[in-house]
Parts: sequence; C-alpha cells; structure tokens
Amino acid sequence: MHCLEKTTAFREEFDRLPQKRAQRRRRLAILREGSVGAKEATARIKINRLLEEAGWRFFDCDAGPANIVLEPNTKITEVQINALGQDFETTKNGFIDFLLLDTDGRPLIVLEAKSEGKNPLAAKEQARRYAREQNARFVILSNGNIHYLWDLKQGNPSVITKFPGPGAIKDHHAFQPDAERLASEIVGRDYIALTQMPGYANEAGWKNETERPSFIEKTKLRLLREYQRKAVQAVQRAAKSGAVRFLFEMATGTGKTLTSAAIIKLFLKTGNARRVLFLVDRIELEVQADKAFKALLKNDFTSVIYKEQRDDWRKADIVVTTVQSLLFNDKFRRFFAPTDFDFVISDEAHRSIGGNARAVFEYFVGYKLGLTATPKDYLKQSRSSTATRDPRDTERRMMLDTYRIFGCEGSEPTFRYSLLDGVRDKFLINPYVVDARTEITTQLLSDEGFVVEATDENGNEVKEAFAGRDFEKKFFADATNDVLCETLLTHGLRDPVTGEFGKTIVFAVSQNHAAKIAQILNEMADDIWPGKYQSDFAMQVTSEVPTAQTMTVQFANNNLGGRSTFDESYATSKARVCVTVGMMTTGYDCPDILNLAMMRPIFSPSDFVQMKGRGTRKHRFAEEMRDPARKAEIASLEKTEFRLFDFFANCEFFEEKFDYNEELKLPKPGAQPFTSTVESSRRTFKGFETFQPDSITSQNEQQIGLEGMRVDRELFQKFEDMARADPALAAIVEQQNWEAAVRRVMDHLFDKPDEFFTLDKLRRAAGLDRRLTVREIIEKAFGHIPRFKSKDELIDDEFQKFLLDQKPEEADRIAQMRYFFDAYIKDAGVRKTIDEGHFTQLNVNPIFGMKDLKEVPPEWRKRIPEYIKDYVSLNRFLP
Repeated sequence: MHCLEKTTAFREEFDRLPQKRAQRRRRLAILREGSVGAKEATARIKINRLLEEAGWRFFDCDAGPANIVLEPNTKITEVQINALGQDFETTKNGFIDFLLLDTDGRPLIVLEAKSEGKNPLAAKEQARRYAREQNARFVILSNGNIHYLWDLKQGNPSVITKFPGPGAIKDHHAFQPDAERLASEIVGRDYIALTQMPGYANEAGWKNETERPSFIEKTKLRLLREYQRKAVQAVQRAAKSGAVRFLFEMATGTGKTLTSAAIIKLFLKTGNARRVLFLVDRIELEVQADKAFKALLKNDFTSVIYKEQRDDWRKADIVVTTVQSLLFNDKFRRFFAPTDFDFVISDEAHRSIGGNARAVFEYFVGYKLGLTATPKDYLKQSRSSTATRDPRDTERRMMLDTYRIFGCEGSEPTFRYSLLDGVRDKFLINPYVVDARTEITTQLLSDEGFVVEATDENGNEVKEAFAGRDFEKKFFADATNDVLCETLLTHGLRDPVTGEFGKTIVFAVSQNHAAKIAQILNEMADDIWPGKYQSDFAMQVTSEVPTAQTMTVQFANNNLGGRSTFDESYATSKARVCVTVGMMTTGYDCPDILNLAMMRPIFSPSDFVQMKGRGTRKHRFAEEMRDPARKAEIASLEKTEFRLFDFFANCEFFEEKFDYNEELKLPKPGAQPFTSTVESSRRTFKGFETFQPDSITSQNEQQIGLEGMRVDRELFQKFEDMARADPALAAIVEQQNWEAAVRRVMDHLFDKPDEFFTLDKLRRAAGLDRRLTVREIIEKAFGHIPRFKSKDELIDDEFQKFLLDQKPEEADRIAQMRYFFDAYIKDAGVRKTIDEGHFTQLNVNPIFGMKDLKEVPPEWRKRIPEYIKDYVSLNRFLP
C-alpha cells in the first residue's frame, strides 16, 4: 500500500474518532455535546494535513518507515499537570500529542496540539518538559491555525506558516548556533578587507602611507568606518543577550550594504548562520546588492540572485531576491522550508516587509535584521497611521510595523546613525535649498491645500481642489514648465571639472509631465550649448520607458547617452538630467548628483527624506578622471554641497508646518491671492488652464546647517491624544455608550478648522486595506482594542464562524473552501461572476480560476455565497 492510500485510510480512521483509546472516547463525547471538542477536532484535522504536506508519515510505506508516533507512552503525573495548568488536556494524565522521529527513529520534534480556541503558547512549558524527557531538540506548538517552531537551543518560539519536513529539520538539527562565539568575534576596520585581500597588510602599497590611498583605490579595498563597526558590535551585544531580531536606522548614504556585508560575514564565519536571505523591494536593488556582496565577500562566500539560480540557490551562502519574486504564486511556501535560511536581512525594511511581504519575512525562522533610513522620531508617541492611498500608500503602517516587528516600538533601534550624525562626521552633506515659487504654484499653496479660486460663467466665485494627478493636466502648461526648467538651468550647480551642467535628478508629477520636462530641458540645452547634445541632455526615466532600469544604472556609472564630450579624459555621463516620478529614490546610489529638483508637491515624509537623500553623499571628482597628471591636480576636489530646487514649498512645509497626523495642507507663502477673470490683462484662465507666461515670484536660498531639517528630527502628533484629552468623550467611553461616543466625535472632533480630522482621513490613516468605523477608532484610542484587524484577519474570523456554524464534513477540502470564501469576499469580479453563473470567465481570472472552483465541493459552491450574503457585511471589506 502506498503512502497516500495509507494516509487516506488513517485520516478516515482518525475522523471517525475510534473508541480504542479512552482519551479519544472522551473527546468524542465532548464533540457530540457540541463543546470545545469541536475546536480540538478541527485543529487535529488541520495539523494532520500539515504534517502530511510536510512529508511526515503515519505508516510505513515506499517513502520510508513511519516517523510520527501518536501519544507515545510517556506520561507526567497528575501533580505535575496541576502545577502546569489543567487546560492542556481533558485527561487525567498528559501525553505528547505527536512525537516526530529522525531517520534513526530517535525523537526529534515534540508537537503539542491545542484546540483552535486556545493560544498554542499556553502549552509551551508542558512541551518543553516533554521535549527534555524525550531528548528532542525542537517543539512545534499549534492550534491548527497558528503554529510556532521552537529550537530549544536558540531563542524563543517563532511563528511558522507550514511545518518543516524531515529533510529540512534534519539540516537545521545539524546547525549549532553559538551566540558566545558570535559575540567574541573581533571585528576591526579591515573585517571586509581581510576577505577581499587576506594579505593586504603585507603589500608594499599598503605599507607605504603615501601610496596607501591609491593602493586602496586600485584594489577597491573597503574599510569599515567607525560607526559601521559600532553597528556590527551592537548586533554582537544584542545577540549575546538573547536577541534574535535587530533593527538598524541608518541614513541614506551611510553604507548600509557594506555594514550588511560585515554582519553577513560575522554570522556565516562564526557558524551562526548557514545561509542568508537578503530581501529587497526593487529589481535594481537586487542587482546592486548581489554585485556588492560578490565584490566584498566572494573570496569566502558565494552570492546569487534567486531568479537567476532557481535550481542551484541552495549551494549559495547568500541569496538575494525581491520579495515580489517570492510572493508570486506563493513561491516562498511552495519551494522553501521555514528553516532554509538562518538569517534574513530586509533592506529598506519598512517597504520590503510591508503588507503581504511581511509573510515572506516571517515565514523563515532564525535571526532577522531590518535596515531602514526612516527616522524613529516619526513614530514617537504615535499609534495610528497617516498613510493615504494616494500618494502615501500604506507608508505609516509600514513604518509602524517595522519598529513593532523588530521589538523597537517605544524604544531605540539596535543601532542608529542619522543624517545629522553623518553631516557632523563629514560623511554626508546637507542640502542648499533653493525655494522658488511661480505665480501659479504660489496660488496653489493655500491653507486649504491645492485650491484655485476663479469665477465661473455666471460670475460666481468658485473653488476647486486637485489631487496629484490633476496638477500636470490642469496647471502645468508650457509656460509654467518653461520657468521651472529655466530656473533650474540658471541656478543649478555646474560640474567643477568641465563646467557643464551638474548631474541632476528632477522629480515630476506624472509620466506625461516627465516627458514634457525632458523635452523642454533638451530644447533649452540646445540653445545654451549648441551642438553639444542631440536631445540627450535630459532623459525621461520612468516605468513606461522600457529600458528605465538600465538607464538608472548607466547614469550612476556615467554612461547614460554615452560619455560627455566636454572633456575626453573625464568620464562623466553625456546625459546630465534624469527626469523621473517615483524611480531613482530608495536605495539609488549616484554620489556625483549636484542638483535635485522637486517639480511637484511631496506628500510623504518618507518620500521627502529619500528624495533629498539622493544628494547627501560626498564624492571625489578625481575618480572620473582618466588623465593621471590631471587626476593628481584635482585629487582634493570634492563635492561639498548640492542644490535642492523646491518649487512647491516642500522644504518649508516639512521644516515648519508639518503635522504628521494631517493630510497635506501646504503653507500660504504670503503672496497676493491669484484671481482669475476674463478682463485680467495679466493672465487668462479657461477652465483653470493657463496659456500665458508664468514667472518666479519669490526665490530664497538657504544652506541647511548641522541642526538639519525638522523632517529629520520631528515626530508624529496623534488623533488619539486629542480624543483622550476630551473629558466628555472619556466619560462616555467609560460608560461604554458607543452610540453617544460616536456622536461626540462626529460633532466635536471632526471637521474642525484647527485639526480638520475626518472619518475618511482616519480610515486612510489606519493604513488598512478595508473600511473602519468611528466606533473602532474610538475603541483603539481608548485601549479597548489593541489594534485594528486587517481585512485578512476579519475574513479569517468570519471563516472560523462559518466552520463552526456549517460544520462541513469535507475536511480534506477546507483549504479550498477557505480560498473560495476569501476570493468571494475580496474580489468584486469573482463575486459577480459567481452570482451571475458566468463561470467560464474564471478561466482568465488571475485571483480565482476555474481550477480553484472545481476544487470546491459542488454543494459548497452555492452554500458559501449564500452564507456570506446572509451573515457577512461586505461593506467592512471595501477599501
């Protein structure tokens, strides 16, 4: 008999709950009485399936001998049960629920099962005692829905979403982490250099101090800066004290990749990791990280990009991938075991573990390190999100989750090195801000947001507010674009070697706007530098350009559009300006940038920090000189400033006016209100579109000092603070009169000029993918609920109710029914197709296809939609 046949036979036997064990008889009696046994039986069914899917065997078969033992004859006394708590079982004596064996038949894992309604961690101490008695190193705690894997030799139980198979856990069993050895490893400035060139200290070029700089440049040796060493040492101290999660808050340009390489070497060299996973959220960062690890560590460790080595990634020490690659088709669950990586690093952590990406990060057990440039000060005294779908999609939730995931909520990260630290230590540069506003952008900067006052055809004054996508369409006529580009070219920094326009990134409103700006800059460049450019002075680098990713690399490598013709011996890019929208922000390394131009309003503090961070890196221009004699002449020529052109008062907004809990309301610059009438000789508006020339009305310049920008130090203010400060509301909440509490908030806290909180704002501020109610917001503010549940969590709650109410007998199809249940609630297209009976449309549906529907038992294809319509409020799941 094959394994599958024997497994099916066993499941049938288990589902009938046979009478041959007294404990099973008692559970069956409880089940028939409709008590907690139903939850326990459901949990057992799920656990059985998880074990089978992971490759564990209940019976001998062709694949090998049975390696699951049910309730072996290992007991603890009734006195011990009383000491540990009575709820772990219903019997007088306690037994191990499942004992999983290694290939030699020795105990390997104790699996302690709890009913669905119980927290599996409640069995932690019982399972620990069982494991020690059996000499088993690992424990799995599960209630069928939530599972923890616990290596008794390392750390605390970690959440897992599937059980490790015999092979994976055997490999992990051979892994023997030693935090003491990790902590005692000496990490000097040359920690990476010793891998790049073990004998570098004996080289003549190194010994001769006068030749040392050129030797370092020629050999590309990388020496750790003091703060980078301190970052590594902070991890060593934390690991020694028992921590398994670490968070680095390091400003853009401070060398997070080099620091990561040092930490990777530390863990691999000391045997505290066998394989490292490096997660990024963009393809260009994937290539950049892999290239860096190869350059820094290739003599000792191998690095691969997962998508390029899908079949051989297990041979590598470092696997670099985007989270999107692992999320696609649930790849991380299908092709990886939770124990495949002992150390997971998340670059730009608040992005690469946000939303669904969190599942990838949490899937793997072991050490975790998060890297972020987003200052913790944004989160101080803050519990709710200010993210909006456009343009701050999920930002606040991601930032909050980052610190919470790494155990840093309300405390310091493992290591912090801010932009201000970098400026003080002379590693980074603060911007020289050029605040330039045209007549139109000045009018747009009103206290009410981007609002234009005009007169309609009946002579009535009207106001119209615009979202980001409206700006380019309604306001950025050629006249305004011309003056923005002219201001940039007139006042932008020049390359100190050739005198040509310095390398520049322009952030535009939209892809269409980016195309217009690039065209105007090219036309102006042709007038200023005749014959030097062939429409390649400025290039559009946006997602709709097929080669955009390559163009970002070429610009950093000074080869976009070829090499400059100003000086044949100076290797700099012919293209001087890249015009983008959202690219070339996070993690983009191009240190010779001299100008940044914000030709759009910035809504997000994180985006603002990342954008200005493109210019903060220092640069030695001699690196691009190919003539040795001239290279020596300009050896001391360094980048000491960069210019940040701000046409929308973004810097003033973030520096002086920003309330982190409010949507964007840019400050009024104090200019005369712009009026629009047909008689105006100065300007004519037709449907809020201008065709007349525009001009700069104000221009101020300021070098940011060592104190930095307020965006680098300010923190969030809270709606909860205001709610809790209202004594009348607090009294109502104490009485739990929720209807009155909702009225109080609606009447006294919402829509007020000073704060202008609204339900829509707070719904978006929660950072969830579903709607919230005013009551939920109040309950969260006053601590009646710890957090808002996500859409998936609510659906899971509803599905558990469905299982208890409907009690489907098709236990082997629960997962398929759950997927149908989920898709019907989440996807309006799936719901419409099912309700109308147009099932063939599912053949092209990427969310829930015909194959998925066929996996659902026929009876439930009708009953599940009926149940949802009767018992589930779909309104809660709308965005």
